[in-house]
Amino acid sequence: MTRRIVRTSIQLGTLTLIILFLVFLLDNRFNVLPDAIHNALPAHHPGLVITDVTVATCSTLNILSSCKLDAAKWHRVEKDLYLSRGWLTHAFIHIERKRESELMEKDRVILDVRVSAQDPVTSEKDQGAEKWESRPGGIWLKRTAKHRESDNHEAVTAVDVLFGTDAVEARPGWKMSQQSLILTNSDGDNQPAHLSVRHGPPTNIGEKPVLHVNKDGKFKILQAADLHLSTGPGICRDAEPPLHNGGKCDADSRTLDFLISVLDSEKPDLVVLSGDQVNGETAPDAQSAVFKFANLFIERKIPYAVIFGNHDDEGSLSREALMQLMHSLPYSLSESGLTSIDGVGNYYIEVLARGGSSHSALTLYLLDTHGYSPDERQFRGYDWIKKNQIDWFKTTSKDLKSSPSHTAYTHHHMDMAFIHIPLPEYRLIDDIVLSTGSQPEPPTAPGFNSGFKDALVEEGVLAVSCGHDHVNDYCSLAKTPDGKPQLWMCYAGASGFGGYGGYGGYHRRLRVFEFDMNEARLVTWKRLEYGETQKQLDKTIIVESGHVVAA
Repeated sequence: MTRRIVRTSIQLGTLTLIILFLVFLLDNRFNVLPDAIHNALPAHHPGLVITDVTVATCSTLNILSSCKLDAAKWHRVEKDLYLSRGWLTHAFIHIERKRESELMEKDRVILDVRVSAQDPVTSEKDQGAEKWESRPGGIWLKRTAKHRESDNHEAVTAVDVLFGTDAVEARPGWKMSQQSLILTNSDGDNQPAHLSVRHGPPTNIGEKPVLHVNKDGKFKILQAADLHLSTGPGICRDAEPPLHNGGKCDADSRTLDFLISVLDSEKPDLVVLSGDQVNGETAPDAQSAVFKFANLFIERKIPYAVIFGNHDDEGSLSREALMQLMHSLPYSLSESGLTSIDGVGNYYIEVLARGGSSHSALTLYLLDTHGYSPDERQFRGYDWIKKNQIDWFKTTSKDLKSSPSHTAYTHHHMDMAFIHIPLPEYRLIDDIVLSTGSQPEPPTAPGFNSGFKDALVEEGVLAVSCGHDHVNDYCSLAKTPDGKPQLWMCYAGASGFGGYGGYGGYHRRLRVFEFDMNEARLVTWKRLEYGETQKQLDKTIIVESGHVVAA
């Protein structure tokens, strides 16, 4: 009797599980269960969902107005929609957000956000059960009380604002409204504000790209120096020729068009952005400026690495915040580096041998040269690479050389470095190799020499390249006391129209470095934005058989 009861219980339990499983499958596909049950089900992915969005506007003439709503309910997106340039008016996006586990029956979850002067619905069929709800700024929300909708990728989980007629969204999983927010008292000097939203959980960008030498034994680096991008299209400075395109010139679009053309023709394996990507003075929203160049590399699946110049952090974001943003984007190899040493962005990148090899063929060192002199009275001008950075570089170099990934490489291993502000040795006139470029302006190197050039030579680095002085595009060859080639020190030349040019008709340019690991050779040349745009300008072999050679 007992055995029969046990057997029957097992059969009933199994049947119940099968029925529950079938109901789950049917409900997952056809929503057969009532909404009350859906709302009681646990979330599939715990996290925050957005339940409301609004705009709070305030005026300096109205002391009763406030741009801060009840903090217990609302979270403010800390970006003034007028970019703090409105004479009297300010406005901020506010969002109400809740954890899925804390949603009440009265709460409504946002499924879609639009920006439009009119109700975005086009037909009753499109409208469905949920109505579009109007909010200030031309914002329209489609919300649902069916909390189960928040368990999939439809629910809005994050909101941000980007600025400019040329704004783009570079983050995977985010979508920016092409229609800008509809604001009152907006004059022509303000850049339009665009709402950007994310549906569902953050997109996992996966592992960082692992760089390898190509099958033909080559590896190409494009150095983009001094893009000087703005929030919005930017204003051209010293554009050449002055009457190009009828004299009409938007700085950022011309800069990015130039970069696109060289990316698509040279097809580099890595892009190094060597500082002043952001023109801080004209970038009240630095994030919008960053996304414009990052999006180019993400679309083309080209790995890129960033260091900072003296202007990047003069906008809305600090060096730390900029690097955190860069690190979060696809195909970015950018790193903050150790917090125990000076600067943000002291790191190295390994390029492995061809195929699936784990052996390092090439090491690239990137260091932060900071901004302005900390001691203007004694050393006017610009800052210098600090002793603890040099110590880090030398220790890292020695450790890498003794590591199995380096010692197992059977060919000539090659090392190179990138910085923003030139080293004091760039000033040595006798070392300039005129066949590699020109020196229209005096190098604005630091007044204090911290000895980084000697450290580079000591560790066997073959070449270093910088930006900063926009119209200089030459390479210098440092030599030993007895005249033997020691280290190449190159300028990239500026690529951005948002920074100065001039000096007798300077055309923007980009520098290319091509490593041929078969011959342990390094060749460099430049590409022009105007004129001989297809020419490999001043093409020079600077390393042969793994050794620095004279041009």
